[in-house]
Amino acid sequence: MNARERFPAIMNFEEPDRNFVWEFGYWGGTVRRWYREGLPEVHGLSDQAYEGTGVFAESAGVPLNRLTALDIHEYFKMDPYVERVPLNIGAYPPFESKIIEDHGNWYIWQEWDGCLRKELKNRSSLPTIIGGPVKDRESWERHKAERLRPSLEGRLPDNWPQLVEEYKKRDYPLGLGQTHGFFGTPRYLMGVEELLTKYYDDPEMMKDINNHLADFWIALFDGVLREVEVDTVFIWEDMCYKGGPLISPEMFREFILPGYKKLTSFLRDHGVTLVQVDCDGDVWKLIPLWIEGGVTVIYPFEVAAGMDVVEVRKAFPNLGMVGGIDKRALVEGKEAIDRELERRVPFMLEHGGFIPTIDHMVSRDVSFENFKYYREKLNQMLKKHSKTWDRD
Repeated sequence: MNARERFPAIMNFEEPDRNFVWEFGYWGGTVRRWYREGLPEVHGLSDQAYEGTGVFAESAGVPLNRLTALDIHEYFKMDPYVERVPLNIGAYPPFESKIIEDHGNWYIWQEWDGCLRKELKNRSSLPTIIGGPVKDRESWERHKAERLRPSLEGRLPDNWPQLVEEYKKRDYPLGLGQTHGFFGTPRYLMGVEELLTKYYDDPEMMKDINNHLADFWIALFDGVLREVEVDTVFIWEDMCYKGGPLISPEMFREFILPGYKKLTSFLRDHGVTLVQVDCDGDVWKLIPLWIEGGVTVIYPFEVAAGMDVVEVRKAFPNLGMVGGIDKRALVEGKEAIDRELERRVPFMLEHGGFIPTIDHMVSRDVSFENFKYYREKLNQMLKKHSKTWDRD
């Protein structure tokens, strides 16, 4: 099997030749630490990969900014990345990226999507989303009319015809979608606090936003799917924290579920059945709703937030899962790594529908030695559950 064939075989609980050697990602500071500790620096990192910048790995898909860790990918003989179609499904024309307020070691800046972010200048930690272009109905109608038009014009790269031909011959999985979702995108549009209050203060506007987003994405995806077959669609939410979701399941059902149902119905009609949601934190209460909405795969199942893939598998036997390995075990050392892998991986591989990776970005306090040990032990488990193995 090639990677393109293997991905649906795993996620559809079929019998693949073997599982994937994949990871979710690393912080920029982690990769630089590993260079100092022995990782061969062949390709290096982009200057845009700061200490607290996410550098994505195979399972997360190649992002638009192309920030990937090729040296790790090659050193550990990882399987091919999931490629993402370079389709802009956010604001177009883009906003001007500019600093709004300068406060010495931190600033507030406007990114291409109009989102206002508060961030340390050295980018050693994640930014805080504090606002965006939508403040009220008037600004929403303006944003919708000016920057969320259902047209592919300007949303695909100039080499799109060449990419179409390349995709037809590919042996790797191909996905649609970027960091957007029915909670994630409104958060970019107005900031977290404003979003949460708008569900109460202007519920009809919130319903209109998500209804438009569903129609908008369907129109864009339809144009792409006329030329290219894709294997999966990515949706990004990050709408949970350690204590659970940021909105109640009842609010999810009212405001968000209709958009999921509309979008996934369109995708199924076009042969795309693997719909993935990326959501950190404790997602237990939302899993049934995502499944009802047509989602078939969820990741990364953060253990620190109470997510145990073994228990999730028992509760949801048909759900595809990626991730689930506690990143903290790699900080503690080899015995902790052994316990963590034995606790989860054999059971999950036996039941299928699972690709093991660390449960988010690998942190800067993980040594290269510990990561190597973890990958060697995990690969041994993968090999044991494989029909064939070509990763030694």
